[in-house]
Amino acid sequence: MQKFLLLLLSIVLLGPLGIDLYLPTIPAIAAGLGSPQAVIQSTISLFILVLGAGQLVAGPLVDNYGRKPVALAGIILYLLGAVLAALSVSPAMFIASRLVQGLAVCCTAVVAFSGIRDRMNGEEAARAFGFLNGTLNIVPAMAPLLGGLLAEAFGWRAPFWFLAGYAAVVFAVIATLLPETRPADTQPVRSLPLRQYGAILRDARFRTFSLVNAGAMGMALTYVSLAPTVLMGTGGLSPLHFSLAFGANGFWILFVSFFANRVIHKLGRPVCLAVGSGLMLLGALGLLAGVLLLPQAVQPQWWVYMLPVAAACAGLAFMMGPATSYALEPYGNEAGVASALVGFVQMAGGSVLGLAAMALPLSPKLSLAVMMLAGCLLALRARLLSKQLRGTLTSLDVNAATKKTSPGNDL
Repeated sequence: MQKFLLLLLSIVLLGPLGIDLYLPTIPAIAAGLGSPQAVIQSTISLFILVLGAGQLVAGPLVDNYGRKPVALAGIILYLLGAVLAALSVSPAMFIASRLVQGLAVCCTAVVAFSGIRDRMNGEEAARAFGFLNGTLNIVPAMAPLLGGLLAEAFGWRAPFWFLAGYAAVVFAVIATLLPETRPADTQPVRSLPLRQYGAILRDARFRTFSLVNAGAMGMALTYVSLAPTVLMGTGGLSPLHFSLAFGANGFWILFVSFFANRVIHKLGRPVCLAVGSGLMLLGALGLLAGVLLLPQAVQPQWWVYMLPVAAACAGLAFMMGPATSYALEPYGNEAGVASALVGFVQMAGGSVLGLAAMALPLSPKLSLAVMMLAGCLLALRARLLSKQLRGTLTSLDVNAATKKTSPGNDL
């Protein structure tokens, strides 16, 4: 099973690598293409929005054609998008490359979620999702530094050539080693399954737990988008020091995620949701305290921002695995569609929440504090629901949306 998870990890990494590797090179890309920096910066949100919306189409594809073929198609698209970015000569061409890569990651993300749901359930699935989410944080820990070093040595196009090379290697590995996990009784989907999506969205359990991931993604997107302004603009950090601070937080989340997996095993998913909610609240209060209580001369210091961020990111590590497993648990015979909808709510919902927080007439730190508070409340609501669950919803009829439960407490 560990080998299976590592194979899924190799394709899941395509998403965060596609974002974090070029963060330090955004000014150089803008200068090289003669574009306003804001246009290049906006491709982060564009990438995530496409990733979220595209999963609604990718979900039916993995149920109809299988997990492995869709994964391979997504990797090929990703490679083409990376090459297009590396060869870009205009802002429009660069934006198109990000659209292609966003569509590619739709496919690989749904395959990863579906694969876990195919093979695992309950706390085992929660630990698997937690492992993937936690290990992914090695990317923001290392990718900005790697991207900066590649760009410094070979120019801003080098990180995208690196992505193309990584995609080629992953294609060979997945083509050779990844097994097909689609269950034999998977429901075929003949067109965009709007009725299935509607039936799943009408389920209060699904909405509650998938919105936890939207809140977590909104917090992460707000943090990533505002960190350069707060740490390099106001805080005066150099690009290298920014990468180190950004990376240290990634390693921190990685450590907390592995610890959270042990908590899931020992104490159960509701406890993890409660801990995650509390840590999100701690981060929000930390940012508020820094703005309202610390002297003006101290407020620009990097730790005034990063310590509350570390608390909230630890909360994210506790929340996302349990929330994802709770949301997907009922849908064994339509895992692709349900996984796609989880991804859509997480990515598109997180983008909307994050952009709304950043649009508020508040300072960057207060905007992030608002997003942390929203994440806290969503996780707290999910925790309350998790204590009421008795059993597992095993199927959902698209027409009647009737629930079938099995006995036993879910811890």
